[in-house]
Amino acid sequence: MRIYKGSAVFNGIAIGTISLYRKNESQVKRVHSEDADIEKERFRWAVEQAGEQLRELYDKALVEIGETSAAIFEAHQMMIEDDDYADSVEHIIDTQQVNAEYAVACTADNYAAMFKAMDDDYMRERAADVKDVSNRIIDILNGVRNDITAENQSGLIIVAEDLAPSETVQMDKSKVVSFVTRYGSANSHTAILARTMNIPALIKVDFPADSGSDSIDGKPAIVDGYSGVLIVEPDEETIARLTKRRDEDVRRRKLLQELKGKENITRDGRRIELYANIGGVSDAMSALHNDAGGIGLFRSEFLYLGTDNYPSEETQFAAYKAVAEAMAGRKVIIRTLDIGADKQADYFGLEHEENPAMGLRAIRICLERPDIFKTQLRAILRASVYGNISVMFPMIISVSEVKRVKEILEEVKEELKSEGVPFKDIETGIMIETPAAVMISDELAREVDFFSIGTNDLTQYTLAIDRQNERLESFYDSHHPAVLRMIELVVKNGHEHNCWVGICGELASDLSLTEKFVDMGVDELSVSPALILELREKIREI
Repeated sequence: MRIYKGSAVFNGIAIGTISLYRKNESQVKRVHSEDADIEKERFRWAVEQAGEQLRELYDKALVEIGETSAAIFEAHQMMIEDDDYADSVEHIIDTQQVNAEYAVACTADNYAAMFKAMDDDYMRERAADVKDVSNRIIDILNGVRNDITAENQSGLIIVAEDLAPSETVQMDKSKVVSFVTRYGSANSHTAILARTMNIPALIKVDFPADSGSDSIDGKPAIVDGYSGVLIVEPDEETIARLTKRRDEDVRRRKLLQELKGKENITRDGRRIELYANIGGVSDAMSALHNDAGGIGLFRSEFLYLGTDNYPSEETQFAAYKAVAEAMAGRKVIIRTLDIGADKQADYFGLEHEENPAMGLRAIRICLERPDIFKTQLRAILRASVYGNISVMFPMIISVSEVKRVKEILEEVKEELKSEGVPFKDIETGIMIETPAAVMISDELAREVDFFSIGTNDLTQYTLAIDRQNERLESFYDSHHPAVLRMIELVVKNGHEHNCWVGICGELASDLSLTEKFVDMGVDELSVSPALILELREKIREI
């Protein structure tokens, strides 16, 4: 028995036989061409053929994994039909007098290098996309077409150096139970598709090369997505243990899948909305797959973290627009940036604070630096025409803050109007995260359309306990009566002033409190996408 450690991109247990996938790599040679017109005509023909293949892939993906994930192949089609891309290929053919294959390969390398140099993680992942679509054109020019599941057997665990999104979708799901790659990332389309397709998958697995006695090709194996390991030639005890776990998962998933499309309604007719918390564009796919009614918390600060500069208005607009379009009319609540405390970005230049959880963070930064705030609000408003977007402001402690925020929002609207930029009038809400906000929630409710209770911060501020301090863990009680009474008071005050109330903190997914929240009259619970169906099951049992 051999065990190879990796990183899971989708949980679950898969038992089967390893099929080592070897790409039919098209050898691209630089060949001198005397007739540029012929090579350019070959390129245009190959683009047409690639377009037809991508349309076939789109139709297949539409049926198997839904419209949002299928849109990947529309994006690939747009990429190969892009005038700049075509101009680059034809320019190389003309000036260097080379064959079409070589010109496409050069363009792919150049574009991929530019994408990889970008600060934004999402844009860096597009390097793999441009290589994928370019390789498709090169394969067509060379008369090559890969087939990832050509073997006449089922229960395949596909093991590869890497997999392009198109290769993943072309998998015959009746044959494939999992895939494992040496490379890849959690932000790649392939990882997103794995989660959407419910296929246990691992990345960053250092499996042996296909040679000699070390080869794993054709060997029985188990992919343990919970532990992030590939087990080759497992012993009987391991097979028995993980088979039992797999069978339990299958039974559980089957029961939960039957809840898709069902209402979040108790036996006595009380209804509550179930939304998803997301940190980026890719998470929206998971929200849709798990049948979320909307996005209750889009943590926009993740657009600011992991980069060395402020995200531009266009970068933010693209992210908000993508999620709004993907959710197709379902509510998308974007929380304005919540930088500070445990979420630091060096380029903000924030001074060291003894107690950052109570320092310059969230809305306080926005009000001190309105230029940053206005950039984000412009992006949110511009994206609003593409879906059902609402905006939510964190760390509010006073009515005056809310009024100032609304003034800035109106200033941004006037700027957009003067520029002729379309936008919608959107719902506005605030996070209730401090005891101060709880105690004046009756006044705050007159200013906004909704509340979302952030129970993580509310608990630590109410109990005066830093939730990051491990030494205080035994004192931390998220079910403390004071916290629950505060939630109840917020719901009461909100409803009295036509303000709906949701919960987006960790307590929203605490099944032991679900019935209590329903009894309080909470209108919405927002949790991680994977917990939506479990929570729906709990609600329907009340």
